[in-house]
Amino acid sequence: MAESSAFSPELNEQLRLQMLKFATLQLRDPHLAEDAVQEAMLGAFRYADSFHGHSAYKTWVFAILKHKIADQIRRRQRLTSVSELHDDTDQQFEDTLFNQAGRWHKEERPMRWSSPDDSLEDERFWQVFEACLEGLPARQGRVFMMREFVGLESPEICAELALTVSNLNVILYRARLRLRECLENRWQRQGDCSC
Repeated sequence: MAESSAFSPELNEQLRLQMLKFATLQLRDPHLAEDAVQEAMLGAFRYADSFHGHSAYKTWVFAILKHKIADQIRRRQRLTSVSELHDDTDQQFEDTLFNQAGRWHKEERPMRWSSPDDSLEDERFWQVFEACLEGLPARQGRVFMMREFVGLESPEICAELALTVSNLNVILYRARLRLRECLENRWQRQGDCSC
């Protein structure tokens, strides 16, 4: 195995807590989240010989967890009340960005971002991105992570959350809009400051 230190108790406990946080966000049930994390950690231990170090140990274990979460989501169906589909804070947020005609307010227009290659390599970007993701309304964060991180397809997400495709697209749009705004305010403007 390429990374023998990957199995140290301290690293595994820290990793387990990160995995549990992510699984709980997705599954909304601490018991199911704990089960998914335990299954992923057990799978990582059981198949440790297949880890060749082509990626980081954490990435490898999280990939196993993503599959466990997707399996859990696919197994269960949950009904969502209509009141959960509409969030007044979304409308208020959009009103701060757009005028009555649906155009950007001058001070809220998207600004030019730095090179994606530069941002991808900067660990600080991912810290800011995670903070922005945690700042999303819970439902938007969950749907965004189901789509972009767990990799579920639209029909699977719609079935799990009892959404129509239109509702799903609106939630994803709002999540991406909030993430863009947060990243712009917390990340991009830091680099623009010539103070």
